Order: sequence, then structure tokens, then C-alpha cells
Amino acid sequence: MKKIFSTAIASLLALSAIAQKNDGTTKSLVNAEKDFAKSVAKNGDKDAYLAHSLASALVFRPNPVNVKTYYNAQTNSEKSVTWEPNLAQVSHSGDLGFTTGPYTVDGAEKKYGQYLSIWKSENGKWKLAIDLETSSNKPLGQTAAKFIEPKDHVAPKFLNEREIKAGKDIILTTEKTLNTFLKTHGVAAFGGFLTDDARLLFPGNDLITGKGKIVTFYNGMISKINLKTIGVDKAIGSDLAYTFGVATIDYKADLRESFNYVFVYEKAADASWNLIVQAFVPAER
Repeated sequence: MKKIFSTAIASLLALSAIAQKNDGTTKSLVNAEKDFAKSVAKNGDKDAYLAHSLASALVFRPNPVNVKTYYNAQTNSEKSVTWEPNLAQVSHSGDLGFTTGPYTVDGAEKKYGQYLSIWKSENGKWKLAIDLETSSNKPLGQTAAKFIEPKDHVAPKFLNEREIKAGKDIILTTEKTLNTFLKTHGVAAFGGFLTDDARLLFPGNDLITGKGKIVTFYNGMISKINLKTIGVDKAIGSDLAYTFGVATIDYKADLRESFNYVFVYEKAADASWNLIVQAFVPAER
């Protein structure tokens, strides 16, 4: 038993040792994503997730659960999953980034979807902090890859807890303001908080790209939406951040549904924070 346990620990340490080094570039993050995908294919999802994730990482399955709590109770899945990022970005400070793109589950009946992964730097290596997958129909076409490199590298040398909290509070205030406008102005209020090339990952739908198309989608099917923010984190360089929580959606078809969500925010030139990715997955009660 001790030998089996020692072998398992050694395997995880070996997987962790080859985790992609973070040099502050988006290229290194994309390589980390690709290494992670190779690890899943070679070693199974359980071992790969445990080796490539922060101890505090959350996986949405579909509700958020700690990665260790979830995967320590699983066996390696026999499903063959392939994915590759077509959008990635890293903060100026090099401590936070995200990847997103399509995935495919092979089997008797193929399944498709979009994923969003939030990555953070730990001991000079990229580690998963958030992982969410939302199912969709087979993509109608391919989306050109867009990997956004930081224009410069800015990382404050010292940040105390008060400063870190103040930075997160700005994001919380932004999302609270968004939620207020959603109540007073309806779903069209999203238009004032989305970047021009924002992305929406919504269950049962192909990837929706562009502010206009996203607002049209919301206006076409949703009458009301309420956001309850549960968590937030922000790059120390103050240009990327993310939130997660629960969204209660009232459809125009007289139906209410709850979703878990992860939003990625980017700081604009005017110092406002705008949404670049929105991802939803049905919540289980």
C-alpha cells in the first residue's frame, strides 16, 4: 500500500514539475494550456487537474467545487476530450490570465461546447484557478485564434492586504453597478459594460462574439437577469480581473432558471472596467 501511495505521489510530482513556466507572456500561457491538454490525454483528467491546478482552484461541475475535493473523489475519466484555446490574454503584471475556446467530447455521440479557464502564477508556473465548461451544438465555423500579449510588464513590488482588498472592491462595485442597471434598464444595460469584441458562452448556443450580437441575444430571450457575486480576484497590475457567482434569469417565455457564471473584466484606457468574456453554466440546487 505504501509503495502504491508513493508511486502515486511521485507521478503527481513529476506532472507538476513539467508544468509550463510563466515568463509573463501570453505565449507561455497558451503553451501551459496545451501541456495541460496533453497531460489529460496521457495521464487522465484526475491526475492532470490535480497536478496543474492551484490548491484553491474551483471547477464548475456544474456548481463550483474545490478541485481537490472533486477530483480526489473521481477516477480518471475514459472520455476522450480535445480542446484548444482560440483566445488568450495575460495581465501586464503576468500573474493572471485566461484561455477560452471550443472543446469536443468523442464517443458514440459527439458532444461540443466552449470552455473558460482562469490561470494564476504560482512559483513561476501557470496553474488553473477556475475551470468552466458550457455545452453547445456543433460549432458552425472556426474562430480565428487571438492571443493578446501584454504591451508592457508592470508589476507593483509591494501590495499590502488593504491595497489588494481595495482593488477587488473596485471590481465588486463595477458588478454591483452593472446589476443595478440591469434592474433599471433591462438586459440592454450589458451594452454599456461590454468590449466591442466581447464573447458570450451560453449553454445550448454557439459562441457569440461582439457587443451587438450579445445584446441582441439577451434582448431576444431574456426579460430580467439578477447577478449575485460570490467571488472576485484581480491582477496586481490592475488590468485584468474576474468574478463568479449565480445569475437568476427570467426568460420572456415565462421561465426562470439559475446559472453559475464567470465574468472576465479588462480595464479600459478611461479606467473603466469592461467585460471581455461571459460564461454561464446551469446551476444545480
